Amino acid sequence: MSRDPALPEPPSRRLLLKGAAAAGALAAVPATPAVARAADLARPAKPAPFANPLVRNRADPHIHRHGDGFYYFTATAPEYDRIVLRRSRTLNGLGTAAESVIWRAHATGPMGAHIWAPELHRIGGKWYVYFASAPAEDVWAIRIWVLENAHADPFKGTWVEKGQVKTAWETFSLDATTFTHRGTRYLAWAQHEPGMDNNTGIFLSEMANPWTLKGPQVRLSTPEYDWECIGFKVNEGPYVLKRNGRLFMTYSASATDANYCVGLLTADADSHLLDPISWSKSPTPVFTSNETTGQYGPGHNCFTVAEDGRTDVLVYHARQYREIVGDPLNDPNRHTRVQRLGWKPDGTPDFGIPVADTAGAGA
Repeated sequence: MSRDPALPEPPSRRLLLKGAAAAGALAAVPATPAVARAADLARPAKPAPFANPLVRNRADPHIHRHGDGFYYFTATAPEYDRIVLRRSRTLNGLGTAAESVIWRAHATGPMGAHIWAPELHRIGGKWYVYFASAPAEDVWAIRIWVLENAHADPFKGTWVEKGQVKTAWETFSLDATTFTHRGTRYLAWAQHEPGMDNNTGIFLSEMANPWTLKGPQVRLSTPEYDWECIGFKVNEGPYVLKRNGRLFMTYSASATDANYCVGLLTADADSHLLDPISWSKSPTPVFTSNETTGQYGPGHNCFTVAEDGRTDVLVYHARQYREIVGDPLNDPNRHTRVQRLGWKPDGTPDFGIPVADTAGAGA
């Protein structure tokens, strides 16, 4: 996850120690409401337990924590015909927040079908939504498209269609995400490469502007392990988290049923990101279905941070059952879920297992 420039970084260890020392000094002073409040502010609040599923019937979730204090949520609606947006000052609040439709599919022509995997990003003082869609008359000719809104409030203003993100080939492409690293903006996405025996691989390119690639585009990953090739040979849904001197790029693999799972690519922060050799690939999935907790097909994740500004949070979708009748893409019950992302002693992310449902959660 690349942080929005307007979003403060988590407090440093030095700042936290400084705050703790200040709080200790204040403890010797008779407590007054003002002093007590200052001491409370020096200690970030512990995040509330997460309610799961957070939002029902919303797949491919994306949560953006902005500098205005709100979490912004968008995801794939199961009708595949619109882009929706919610916001809340808390993660749990997204579950009951009002939902607005900010854009609808065209009745004919481009952007008329399969409206998938929208992501909301703030770039250069404007809002952008990256999403996949196809022409109404050719519903599998899926490509990446971009919307722009110059208003400070993404629920207001006008969403302008900036057009298709043109890649090296006119082939099946989707699941675009963008991030910056050391002053350079990148786009990562999934696409079918001509001549390859797969559905999609993961690609990366620099960007000239929020809707144009600068090139060259390079392939970072292609389905090669058995767990990436069940049902379909798929690598899709990339997302980046920068921590501990490294970039971690998650992606999803296999068909969108209970075999769907999350893989991981890792690059050193000092490496050349457009050199595929810079990225190492985990030989096993890092997040999979779990019989004990009753969660199946976890994937298409992103990352955010909890209200304390420090706790990393994994956002993903999953179903509550294994068996699906018919095409999994026609099953609407992929629900948005959130849980704490842990860290291993070696500085790599610890995804754990998809947690069990919370009684009465979801909206």
